[in-house]
Amino acid sequence: MRRIADTLLRFGIIAAFLVLLICVTWQVVSRYLLGTPSTITDELARFLFIWLALVGGAYTYGQGRHLAIDLLPQSLSGHKRLMIEALITLLIGLFAALIMVWGGGQLMQRTLASGQISPALQLPMGWVYGAIPLSGLIIMAYAAGNLVQIGRGSSILGQPEEVPLEHKEAGL
Repeated sequence: MRRIADTLLRFGIIAAFLVLLICVTWQVVSRYLLGTPSTITDELARFLFIWLALVGGAYTYGQGRHLAIDLLPQSLSGHKRLMIEALITLLIGLFAALIMVWGGGQLMQRTLASGQISPALQLPMGWVYGAIPLSGLIIMAYAAGNLVQIGRGSSILGQPEEVPLEHKEAGL
């Protein structure tokens, strides 16, 4: 199931990036060669960038490629390492649930209720903000999968690197 979700996210992100690339290229062409910038592709590029940043960040978290300061977990081993990884994963899941899903969902609902629409595309702005709760749900799903992996006794960060023998002897 995770592999299917990963594949769908990957292709969705690639497709959105390609559309963003086309929009930005057209913006440059229309602005500098034709002398009339396109307001539609400008707005679409901004909205796609929002969605790419949030959904791409959630996908990156799921792949374990996100920016992380893992000094503490990497310095531990065994049960202690798994416990700190579980705690960090729970905190990430809690942040995603409270801030992104609940808070972002509230923002989306209020914006949809207000009837705010984008000027060029005439899209309800709530749908633009929908990237926040969607990304939070994706992060929560990945965090749940990581907790299952940790519960089975497997580190989500991989095995700690073995210190070379010459470093051990030198006290490094």
